[in-house]
Amino acid sequence: MKVLNERQSKILESLETKKYVSVNELSDRLKVSVVTIRKDLNLLEQEGYLHRTHGGASKQMRYVFEQTITEKETQNVEEKTRIITKALDFIKENEFIILSSGTTANLLAQKIYGIRNLTVLTPSLRVALEVCKNPSVNTIHLGGEVRKNSTSTIGVLAEETLSNFSCTTLFLGVEGIDLDYGLSSTNVGEAHLNRKMMERVDKTIVLADSSKIHKRGFGFICYVEKIDMLITDAGADPEFVEELEKRGVEVIIC
Repeated sequence: MKVLNERQSKILESLETKKYVSVNELSDRLKVSVVTIRKDLNLLEQEGYLHRTHGGASKQMRYVFEQTITEKETQNVEEKTRIITKALDFIKENEFIILSSGTTANLLAQKIYGIRNLTVLTPSLRVALEVCKNPSVNTIHLGGEVRKNSTSTIGVLAEETLSNFSCTTLFLGVEGIDLDYGLSSTNVGEAHLNRKMMERVDKTIVLADSSKIHKRGFGFICYVEKIDMLITDAGADPEFVEELEKRGVEVIIC
């Protein structure tokens, strides 16, 4: 590996305490141009010290890989709980909503109660079973091939069932949200179904904790401009949030 200069060493020191640093932040702190910082980041990425992201860099790998539901249930629980608590404000009586698969959607399903004449459409077996416990909520499960890792249905049967409905809001969990790549899942079939679900609603609200920001999964869902709102936690990168809002997406930090 190449010997690093003092400035490049300071960049790496910044990443030891923060998950993400922006080009503008580093330029201001180190008193050099953004062009110089970009060159430094590109070199450091080539040497394997960091990963470049839109407008900055991260210590962590930008790509995410599939995990089991059991593994994901233990991750960022406090952040997810705050997110779903806020999401409840956007569920009203007499609505038809879609809950995607995923641990955040499952947490939301556990908290839906006291809302009359609500219909929940979902591909997730776990979400469907949770919602069924609520006597005031109607549950429609999309049939189809069941993915064991997510306990959620995908494929032609699920998409054909979905085509029979029109709903008010989709609450969408994702594996990654990146300004360049967009929203993504680790599974192509799940990503395709998520895209179809977006076509059947008036509004798409993404529920994603800050660990999903600047990350990419294998399956592309859509570009960020296609969503209406992101609900995330206080760990979200401020520059990412600012850029997302510039693109017309409402961001709620909780």
